[in-house]
Amino acid sequence: MDPSRKHSGNRPIGSPVERVEDLRFLRGRGQFVDDVPAKGALHAAILRSPVAHGRIRGIECAVAREWPGVHAVLMATDVERALGRVPIIAMRQELLPEFEPYQQPVIAHGKVRYVGEPIAVVVADSAALAEDALEAIALDIEPLPPVADRDAARADASVLFESAGTNRVIELTARRGDADAAFRDAPYVRRERFSVQRFTAMPMEPRGLLAQWDGARGHLTVHGAAKVAFHNRRLLAKQLGFAEHDITMIEADVGGGFGSRGEFYPEDFLIPFAAKALGRPVKWIEDRREHMIASNHARDSECELEIACDRDGTIRGLRGMGATDLGAYIRTNGVTAPRNTAQVLTGPYRVPNVDFGMTLLMTDKTPSGTYRGPGRFEADFYRERLFDMAANELGIDRVEFRRRNLLSESEMPWALPTVQPLDQGTETDSGDYRQTLDRCLADFGWDEKAKLQGQFVGGRYHGIAVGCYIEGGGSGPRENVRMVLESDGAVTLYVGSSSVGQGVETVFMQIAADALDMPMARIREVRHGSTTHVKQGFGSYSSRSIVMGGSAIVHAAENLKKAIRDAAAERFGCEAASVVIDGDAARGPDGRSIAFAALAGIEVEGTYASSKRTYGYGAHAAHVAVDPGTGHMALIDYMAVEDVGRIVNPLTLHGQTVGAIVQGLGGALLESLAYDGEAQFLAGSLTDYLVPTASDFPAVRAHALEEKPAPHNPLGVKGAGEGGIIPVGGVIANAVANALGAEPRDLPLSPQRVWELAQEARRRT
Repeated sequence: MDPSRKHSGNRPIGSPVERVEDLRFLRGRGQFVDDVPAKGALHAAILRSPVAHGRIRGIECAVAREWPGVHAVLMATDVERALGRVPIIAMRQELLPEFEPYQQPVIAHGKVRYVGEPIAVVVADSAALAEDALEAIALDIEPLPPVADRDAARADASVLFESAGTNRVIELTARRGDADAAFRDAPYVRRERFSVQRFTAMPMEPRGLLAQWDGARGHLTVHGAAKVAFHNRRLLAKQLGFAEHDITMIEADVGGGFGSRGEFYPEDFLIPFAAKALGRPVKWIEDRREHMIASNHARDSECELEIACDRDGTIRGLRGMGATDLGAYIRTNGVTAPRNTAQVLTGPYRVPNVDFGMTLLMTDKTPSGTYRGPGRFEADFYRERLFDMAANELGIDRVEFRRRNLLSESEMPWALPTVQPLDQGTETDSGDYRQTLDRCLADFGWDEKAKLQGQFVGGRYHGIAVGCYIEGGGSGPRENVRMVLESDGAVTLYVGSSSVGQGVETVFMQIAADALDMPMARIREVRHGSTTHVKQGFGSYSSRSIVMGGSAIVHAAENLKKAIRDAAAERFGCEAASVVIDGDAARGPDGRSIAFAALAGIEVEGTYASSKRTYGYGAHAAHVAVDPGTGHMALIDYMAVEDVGRIVNPLTLHGQTVGAIVQGLGGALLESLAYDGEAQFLAGSLTDYLVPTASDFPAVRAHALEEKPAPHNPLGVKGAGEGGIIPVGGVIANAVANALGAEPRDLPLSPQRVWELAQEARRRT
């Protein structure tokens, strides 16, 4: 398939097809993990540490074990007795030997390191009974001095892991060129400090698991898998001492993922362990407070960043140091965000010399992981804020400063800094970065809105800003699919990619129908994620589903057409090359034809492998109005333009973009997972933790382009699930700065913080 081929109006790829899964959900026919029937299922509740840092001296469970309806109370001692050890949760990405001492045990063993860490599991006839029995467990924990923030972590006065001897894990460095030479005698240099708060994903449906043990078969079935089912099966099998084929993981419908849902958590071991120990199905459904203290947190980083420029604004280099608070343990993908921050700090700009370090720090907080645009959201905030500061000080128009330094199409591919000691490098693929900037400015009406910047109109100061970004996607190494020709001539598609709410059933049907030259109605269904569907799957993360899974579908479609020709040729007694596929039948050279239905049972596989990442790119612009008396910021207009290589479905893409922008606005303005000086969690409900609602940001517009197809995959597509969130923090902060004449350096820009900025600006004038 030619990746540069533009879609025609009636081709499946490129058509604005409404999501086929939505009808099921709107009719209440979705099956989330809590909907999965299980006769005789017991229910689990987790006892979590109320102490941020301490030694476990005793756990008294006798009363709880006698509680009516309670079947078991399981602790670390029970796990150790059954397995001879307390397993740890191994990392999925960026594993180095230096990280191993900081990995999390599946249940607190000897020590607790954050509020919310699992200490015991109560299994009872109902969730209510299990939760009641938690109250009967008496804990004796010797408090230790908490490591409450990055400063305390650096001091090492109290250490989370005595064997490591320090809370400073490692420093990641991203280098390109010679930064020291670039800064030497540079005509202009500016250094600033920035920080991004701790916040996280808030999917509609929290996590959940249903584990069933079949003693006769020696087989464990776990419902509720998401994102990376095959990896999680491999890890669980190793922890339990099983062969992988002794475990089946089933992906139910998922009410949102956003990077945090589907990683391996302590509960992913504890619930299957309880089911095996009791020989009964065991279900656990996370509540919202548990989600906030137990699921991965994200962001929480700071940096000092320095820029060197010529007087005309040409960037010579960037250098600096950052630090990320990883929380109490390094979880499966905990290093991804700081690695991304260092690697994509330069974004879409021509920065020939870079030297940036990220220190990984451990504190007594919930462990961190990925959240939509991990590390890239932070990097864009740091860079775009510094760019506006530099442009203003140099007396150069902010747009011209960016346009002058954007990479040109002739410079593709451009190598981004290599991150050590991970030895990870990457490079851009294709693009005309100035095109999306110019389109964004035109669609936004920049020239007209620029007349309002800094003006006080109707009791509010108005400000505008623009920022550019790149979106990395398409992580390898590969993805697998399987196609089956059914008895009615329709095709069922089995994919190793997972559905985490992004609409893969629809877009995969479109890709398959397009590749097979048949109507979408002939694709019976898409079955995704579960370990029963393909021999090996890699899941959905890093905006990879369409790039990797979609390309594997193209490969499988070619194999299916070949298999159909071969089968028909055998029936016709002719060469396979002379068989023509015509609609839902195969036709031989003598005019005879055979319907696909008569060839039912043909089954093929398809694989796509690549180490080349895709890089979508774009620009966002915002117009805000700030009330200096209250600190309230109103979003008057927001425009996003991104080139995604090739658009499979404009409707689902638009939904992905707008949804991501709103999440970014929540992170820029509202959301914060606050802790006090004792590392006690202060944001345990949606009363304390503010998330954007449907009425908060009505003026969000988004346009998608497909001018520069990806050169390394057969579809020409680029990952597009995260671009919407990446530049939002920087764009909003710059718009507020433009409105008030202030210099915000920290997120979130809550009303209180914006009010403070307004007062500071007023005092300066």
